[in-house]
Amino acid sequence: MKKYIILILLLFTACIAGIAFGSVKIEPEIFIKGLLLNEEAQSQSIIIYHLRIPRVIAGLIAGIGLSVSGVLLQSVTNNDLAGPNIIGVNAGAGFFCILLLSFFPTMIKFLPFAAFIGAFLTTLLILIIVKKVNSAKGTVILAGIAVTTLLNAGISFLSLLDSDVLTSYNSFSIGGLRGVEVGELIIPSVIIAVCLIVSLIFSRQTYLLCLGDSVASSLGVKTKTVRFIGLICASASAAAVVSFAGLLGFVGLVVPHISRRICGNEPKKLLITSSFVGAVTVITADLLGRILLAPTEIPVGVLMAVIGAPFFLFLLITRRSTNA
Repeated sequence: MKKYIILILLLFTACIAGIAFGSVKIEPEIFIKGLLLNEEAQSQSIIIYHLRIPRVIAGLIAGIGLSVSGVLLQSVTNNDLAGPNIIGVNAGAGFFCILLLSFFPTMIKFLPFAAFIGAFLTTLLILIIVKKVNSAKGTVILAGIAVTTLLNAGISFLSLLDSDVLTSYNSFSIGGLRGVEVGELIIPSVIIAVCLIVSLIFSRQTYLLCLGDSVASSLGVKTKTVRFIGLICASASAAAVVSFAGLLGFVGLVVPHISRRICGNEPKKLLITSSFVGAVTVITADLLGRILLAPTEIPVGVLMAVIGAPFFLFLLITRRSTNA
């Protein structure tokens, strides 16, 4: 219980800091007036309510969605190196989003649905490849890299056909929360909330998949059904984030590992802890991106790549040392 109180306090602190600080400096007294919609601080009120609060909410939702996706993917694939960006889930969602923007630009409201289809089909393809080739853990990563490369090539090709799509894709591919509006977060937040609830309901069965299908089946788990449900929730969570934050990477890989250090491998605790840690991570990274080189902004996707890439290499090195 003590750990959760600390996590709640950390999240609250990150949210307040994300609202209070940014590329535009606001003095504490003026910040309070702006927060209270005082007429003396109208411009600050606009910054707080129209720019900063939506970004903090977006960071909260993105952190939860990608963390839940990461935990589920690592359980479904039985591979602790799996993550939405590592095995191609993000790229699949991104490809279908660009596909929609290229051929049906007026149907932008269907972006979350397109992202889900892309993420789900990509994850399904990866699992089929792994089953056909072999079940080694490294195969998941290699198949993911191959599929991601192919999808990124498709995204680049479509972007070159239309300069407007190319402009949209540049910011989309980096991943960021700039310009996010509260209205466009409603559908993604509902999707992620439903996925989290379903994941918690099936958390024990999903966790037992890590023991192998034969052992899980002997314990009464319907492996195919549970894996399929986990796959849908992981894809939908990642896709929901992609629809408003772009290809934000490494959150789904890094956060589950940090969370295991905090709460262990107990499935429900891991999902809840990862949600808190993921939200704090994304909100903090976005805040740092706004203040480090102010007034120039560093997209949160860039900062997550700086943190995540070395972490991924560290996992590879430690795994090789363990297996040696």
